[in-house]
Amino acid sequence: MHKRIKILITIPLCSIRVAIAQPISQPINIWDGTDCKANVKLTPYLAKGNNHIACIVCPGGSYFWLDKKTEGVGVAEWLQSNGISAFVLEYRVGGITGFITHYRLIARGNRYPDMLQDVQRSIQLVRENAGKYGIDPEKLGVMGFSAGGHLTAMSGLFFDSDVLSQLGVHPDLSLKPSFIAPIYPVVSLVDKSTHKRSCRGLLGEGKSISKEMKDSLSLERHVRVDMPLTYLMNCVDDPIVDYHNSELLDSAMTAMNVPHKYVQFKTGGHGFGATPEKTTLEVIAWKEDFINWLRNIFK
Repeated sequence: MHKRIKILITIPLCSIRVAIAQPISQPINIWDGTDCKANVKLTPYLAKGNNHIACIVCPGGSYFWLDKKTEGVGVAEWLQSNGISAFVLEYRVGGITGFITHYRLIARGNRYPDMLQDVQRSIQLVRENAGKYGIDPEKLGVMGFSAGGHLTAMSGLFFDSDVLSQLGVHPDLSLKPSFIAPIYPVVSLVDKSTHKRSCRGLLGEGKSISKEMKDSLSLERHVRVDMPLTYLMNCVDDPIVDYHNSELLDSAMTAMNVPHKYVQFKTGGHGFGATPEKTTLEVIAWKEDFINWLRNIFK
């Protein structure tokens, strides 16, 4: 059920630790044994016990780099401490060299659909190995931040897009996440609120950034009634990704009666992940709110 919150919360809420975290497992290259030669790392942070809710975590970084510490490891450790197994995905991005030199004008480099392939392959592998990881394959979601939030939403909107077959991968299970959580996400590639750096990081350079491609990946234009349950959060004072991005997605989901929760805070900024020291007392309450939302949908 859709719920929109615009309030100032002055009392910090701390996440309740419900399980003793296990050491992380060794990272895997999700493309080992396939036709894809990329080295894409997926690192598990497994909660103690079995049959857990699980979440693939997609750090942000404008599709050029990844904030592995704050929006990757920090988030995974927080989820793990709350009894949720996390898997940090270091999906393919344009890279610092691509950002500085514009070499993708003459060479392909990394660009769409590489990132969508990476998250779909990760969903496939985690579900196929659910017993090994001690997770419930029907309770596997995706959470992402900033550009990683865009990728997270893509995983929930384009789950039936055939982007893996060109790499010789043919999953025989669903690639639809059980839930998605885009956090201060990039959403539109065509609206005036577009985060242009992320658009370039995702699509490449020059003529490769066509109007048609931008339309096809502007998420507010592709909301569907069968998308996963969604938790959406952002801040009005976000200095990096215009807060209207989230409002566009919220409005599109509301218009189609898609079950979701949108939480908008007045202050908090951008790029804080689950780290209280990097944001305000108001917005860090999102952590407790998300955990409660997640447990409620799977109770």
